[in-house]
Amino acid sequence: MIKRDDILHPVERNTLILHILFAALCVLTLIAPIETKVGVRLFFLVLIYNLSLPILGMLKKHRDLVGLWLFAFILSIFQIWPDYFLSSRLEILFFPEDGLFKLGSVSGYMAGLWTIPIFLIVFIAQRIRIRFSENISYWAAAITSLVVFGVSEQSMWMLSSWRAQNVTLIGHMAVYIILPEIIFGLSAYWCYEKIKDMNHWVKVPTAFLIMLLYLGSASYFYFLIEVVIV
Repeated sequence: MIKRDDILHPVERNTLILHILFAALCVLTLIAPIETKVGVRLFFLVLIYNLSLPILGMLKKHRDLVGLWLFAFILSIFQIWPDYFLSSRLEILFFPEDGLFKLGSVSGYMAGLWTIPIFLIVFIAQRIRIRFSENISYWAAAITSLVVFGVSEQSMWMLSSWRAQNVTLIGHMAVYIILPEIIFGLSAYWCYEKIKDMNHWVKVPTAFLIMLLYLGSASYFYFLIEVVIV
């Protein structure tokens, strides 16, 4: 049991170390002066992340870590559908040719890339809940969602990865997607807290419903902001 004045619980320390090492690997991989295209590099990094988390959990006997990773990975796979709809139908999300295979109009690495923000949002909110309170944990989930997705929106275009187009922007971030991404982070955290002790198969329909909520909210706020207001 963690106490509020403890610096880091072992699962927090191990997870922090893993993410520091992964961040360093990302920098080295993306700036390496080699011919490999960015899509292949991102696919390699996504693969490493989705292997290292469950391996860490099993080696250190952090069962909750493995369960959260599995939930995040399943939800990440489902997130192909909103990305596909936004890019191929509404044409407000663009995936350039990046040297990797496509899933419809979506770069293949996206099937696993969503694992990273989902894991971070839920994990941070869980740790805040343990140290402080349930109410504060939801604020943590919302703020973490805004920060994590905001940073990715403002930076991924520099890698010649996906980018928003044909919508109102703040810098490189689409205005319409801000609230849906916060809703997405909150719903992922709330739902996982409800099903984390259930059979792993429950994660599949739960993740699917979260994806539908994200797809619906993204479509609604796109229509509201880009059609009704703007």
